[in-house]
Amino acid sequence: MNIRITSCLLAATALIAVAEDKAAITNKPPTVETQPAKVVRTDAEWRKLLTPEQYRVTRNAGTERPFGEAYDLFNKQGEGTYFCVCCNAELFTSKEKFHSGCGWPSFYDSSKAKGVLERRDVSHGMVRIETVCKRCDAHLGHVFEGEGYKTPTNRRFCINAASLRFVAANESKPELRDLEQSKKDALKARAEEEAPPKP
Repeated sequence: MNIRITSCLLAATALIAVAEDKAAITNKPPTVETQPAKVVRTDAEWRKLLTPEQYRVTRNAGTERPFGEAYDLFNKQGEGTYFCVCCNAELFTSKEKFHSGCGWPSFYDSSKAKGVLERRDVSHGMVRIETVCKRCDAHLGHVFEGEGYKTPTNRRFCINAASLRFVAANESKPELRDLEQSKKDALKARAEEEAPPKP
């Protein structure tokens, strides 16, 4: 009989403790994960902002030719950070950079800022993982796994140099492009594009 009473008391005590913990947990405000605000621009705005090659690569998912001038420049860049050429979001650092010999800039991981989004790409009759800027959806390149590179992740982010803006470690990082102004400019440009031609 004493064992039953003791067991019941222990069970009741445990239930009270769980209820108190649950009450304490539910009184805490929920944590909300925020998504980065998207940069929205019209096609005309992107064309004004970017060079023809940057526009072709980032806005039309183009690929620059391998071993080009931009790749040579990339290989000469020292310590620093790589930002999105379209919106200045941080993407990679020189710490994740490595020489893969593929002809395009290679990184084994994105920076701690986590500005790179990976998504499935089934274009050109292949299944690949495309990398884009989380903030403005600029096409960056693709990521490949299991190729045998001796890197901490065994991944290769194969990135178009035209999508990157390099800032050396001793230089100030660029400011993110103004979202509010971007939205206003985009709305104005859309209204102008949709307006009937003036006589």
